Amino acid sequence: MFGWMMWTLPTAVFFICIVLMLVGMTVWELKSPTTLRKGFLPMSTTRGDRLFIGLLLAAYINLVFLGLGESMLEWFALEEEPSVWISFVVSMLVLAFTLRKG
Repeated sequence: MFGWMMWTLPTAVFFICIVLMLVGMTVWELKSPTTLRKGFLPMSTTRGDRLFIGLLLAAYINLVFLGLGESMLEWFALEEEPSVWISFVVSMLVLAFTLRKG
């Protein structure tokens, strides 16, 4: 069923984190319904809106990091491509910041 995708540990952790966030946000929404609020984003948003925007940002950060992996070898004179764990940590920090301050 999932044979078409290259399942590595970082990929599995990324998707597990997304599933856990969705479950957690659902429970949080049932316990404490959200209201619109204005943060740094140019519109009023709910928790779910900020989660969606944060997940999009996280996906784009990971894709850009993967796309620039070979270029980073030359730019920074590295011996091997940088670890995808770097992009995972950065994307989760951006996601958390968007949820908190967005």
